[in-house]
Amino acid sequence: MTWDEIINNPLLQDLPFKIETNKFGQILMSPASNKHGNTQFRTGRAIDRVKKSGEVITECSIQTSDGVKVADVAWVSDEFLEEHGMVTPYQKAPEICVEVVSPSNKEEEIKHKVELYLAKGALEVWVVDDQKKVTFHSHTGKLKKSKLAPKFKI
Repeated sequence: MTWDEIINNPLLQDLPFKIETNKFGQILMSPASNKHGNTQFRTGRAIDRVKKSGEVITECSIQTSDGVKVADVAWVSDEFLEEHGMVTPYQKAPEICVEVVSPSNKEEEIKHKVELYLAKGALEVWVVDDQKKVTFHSHTGKLKKSKLAPKFKI
């Protein structure tokens, strides 16, 4: 199935799961929790407060070399929006992609997503753990703080 077919399939609507695909086009589902959703919201709101332009997108789909992955939160600049609009999924990663760690996530899975988003053009990938501690990653490795949003805090 294509991503468009997946998101428009009535059988897959309103599921309490986050849907992604792997490189074989197989559907992967992860259970969602209210705490996870709240952390997504708070992260997006905090980004919006420190970035004076651009847009925050939750559940942002990105075509990667390992299928469509869905960043929990993303920030796109006005320039990114002008070039890519709201196409689904994005063929290039937004400037900031954020993964909120769920109890079902394995460390290896999160590390893989960081690599995938950076490979697709993200400038930074942030990982928010269950204590709301944020780690920042760029093409140069782990950062002490975000270079794109240095005043960010949840």
